[in-house]
Amino acid sequence: MVVSARITNLLAYTSRTVSRVSHLGNGTSRYQWLLSRNTSLLQLRSKIQTAVPSITSNVSVPKENIPTADTLVRSDLEGLYEDIREGLNNTQPELRQIARYYFNGEGKAIRPVITMCMARAINYHLDQNSPGVVQKQKKIAQIAEMIHTASLVHDDVIDVADSRRSRPSVNILWGQKKSIIAGDFILAVASGMLARLQNQQVIILLSQVLADLVQGEFMQLGARENKDERFAHYSEKTFKKTASLIAYSCQAVSVLSGADSTLQSIAFQYGRQLGMAFQLVDDLLDFIATSAQVGKPVAADLRLGLATAPVLFAAQKFSELNPLIMRRFQEPGDAETAFRLVLRSDGLQRTKELARQYCNDAVTQVAQLTPSPYQQALVTLAHQLLHRMK
Repeated sequence: MVVSARITNLLAYTSRTVSRVSHLGNGTSRYQWLLSRNTSLLQLRSKIQTAVPSITSNVSVPKENIPTADTLVRSDLEGLYEDIREGLNNTQPELRQIARYYFNGEGKAIRPVITMCMARAINYHLDQNSPGVVQKQKKIAQIAEMIHTASLVHDDVIDVADSRRSRPSVNILWGQKKSIIAGDFILAVASGMLARLQNQQVIILLSQVLADLVQGEFMQLGARENKDERFAHYSEKTFKKTASLIAYSCQAVSVLSGADSTLQSIAFQYGRQLGMAFQLVDDLLDFIATSAQVGKPVAADLRLGLATAPVLFAAQKFSELNPLIMRRFQEPGDAETAFRLVLRSDGLQRTKELARQYCNDAVTQVAQLTPSPYQQALVTLAHQLLHRMK
């Protein structure tokens, strides 16, 4: 992550009005040769492009280097996974082993990084220097990572996944029943940590995350028959499953800083917009990246029966996708047909544009904070998100 050391550069950058580009050009000619071939989805994977095209025109970063977001909050997050593993220690040996399995330090910890960057940026804005406040904010980052990881455990069970981060998934090693219980145990321990913060508003905010995760997963199990409602359904599901945790974690640390409602809204909206963009980029990578780059098979969402943003945009051009969406791509050839139609449409370009718009909105929010290295890191995180490959 590359950002400028000069606060004046950031002011010049973030004060500009964030405009939205209505057309990027469809850029699909490179895919056209695929469309006439009777090629399986597996074969297609090796032929599509393996890098995310540039999808930013407004979200840009000054050229000079300062420490990355990870570096800025490294001391805050030192021992993150060790502390989580210690918190999960007081239970039966097998349950402890399962619950701690994904906390091996190999995760990116992007949610804790975002949370602590927001915490430090808000603290700087408010001139909040209390060590006690920072310790509580660190606990929010830890709880956020536990909630996220518990959701991964449950997702792997629901999706019958066989791997996670290049290792066998928990459900493969211990079975579905024990994995579900382990995920519940992680959430229970995280809830205890949350209660010990003794802040009613923070408890309410992060409790909403748990409700959103359940509702989002339930929404993902269904589909909207009315095609006009599908994108709204997808957007709401995306917020609940992905963006809610980032948004409410950012708001929670602002509450602990003593932020008023306006400042809390800035923190929440930054997390929301970044979380929405994160999922859109993930949906895009499902079509245009290789398995090695994203750590999972490409077109995995189609195999799971999920109609993500590229598919929903493509369906606006190719109505033949609608019955495939309704039957969740379960008939032979459905996934391959959907894959080709997405590449033939402007679905990928429109998904890129929407992700960029969300990131621009996130930058607009954080521009209202007092300039600091942490604020600059939040800007750069939005930039980096649009170019991530993992």
